[in-house]
Amino acid sequence: MVSPLVALTTAIIVMIAGWILFRPVQGFFWQWRQAFRNTERVLIEDALKHLYDCEYKQIPSTLQSISGALAISGDRAAKLLERLEAYNLVKSSAQTLDLTDDGRSYALRIIRVHRLWERYLADKTGLPEKDWHAKAEQIEHKMSLQEADVLAEKMGNPRFDPHGDPIPTTSGEIPPSKGIPLTDLPDSQFAKIIHIEDEPEAMYAQLVAQGLHPGMQVQMLDISPKRILFVLDGNEVSLAPVFAANVTVVPLTEEQTVEVAGRTLAELTPGEEGTVVFISKACRGLQRRRLMDLGILPGAKILYRMRSAGGDPTAYDIRGATIALRKSQAEMIYIEKS
Repeated sequence: MVSPLVALTTAIIVMIAGWILFRPVQGFFWQWRQAFRNTERVLIEDALKHLYDCEYKQIPSTLQSISGALAISGDRAAKLLERLEAYNLVKSSAQTLDLTDDGRSYALRIIRVHRLWERYLADKTGLPEKDWHAKAEQIEHKMSLQEADVLAEKMGNPRFDPHGDPIPTTSGEIPPSKGIPLTDLPDSQFAKIIHIEDEPEAMYAQLVAQGLHPGMQVQMLDISPKRILFVLDGNEVSLAPVFAANVTVVPLTEEQTVEVAGRTLAELTPGEEGTVVFISKACRGLQRRRLMDLGILPGAKILYRMRSAGGDPTAYDIRGATIALRKSQAEMIYIEKS
């Protein structure tokens, strides 16, 4: 026979465990269910983004493409698709998947938040460029559209994110895709970079390391199955075709091309002076504003004063003041030697 004390103790333990697990809002069960729902919502929103991206680029979207883009199994992708169809966000056929009007509107809201936040990170913070996309992916599932609109207004309602992607308006309007892959640019043709694909992350990091950014001018030198050779900011750059295909450009006419200075501030020697032509598009956000605040603007004269004992930074005279610049900064300032 069970002792009354043991029975009472067991009942108390069960009650306490039940309270810990199922107490309103704070119970482990409810927190787990909320976390599960949040995870499912993130998957739904990521799937809608993928489907819209395929629609925008006019490429087919399939169950397999969802599975690959979201890094989930085929079975889970199939169940996710069932939910999307049940919510009237997607309609499927034997060949492809298509967004409904509601699904497209939902996708554009998420994309607007993501691209606005990337623009904010690029212009207003010192976060490394390689981290913009991942940070924006975290925020896009948490920020409301109303909060995004407030952020957009503070930034002057930017039209493009730092990778060159158009930012949807509040009403969901977005300009059509334009441009061609860098791999399709003819020999000797000049073009302007308008977009750098930021996924996959490893490929994007490589493009950033090469100094490619929207707004920069390129000229094609040579195309082969193994490499794409072109001029960027006066320097020759070589990329594998698979990397170059992630760079979108708009061909320029002869009248639209600009003469690119081929010498940077980092190439001056002690006592030499140069006149600023422009700051590379690769210099952005807080760093670009700092250089401009120091008086490094087109037409300004800069004198190489001296190099530090360690070799970096270097002291320069500009507008009556002596400033110190790292080599990495000086390499982004293009000059004409006086």
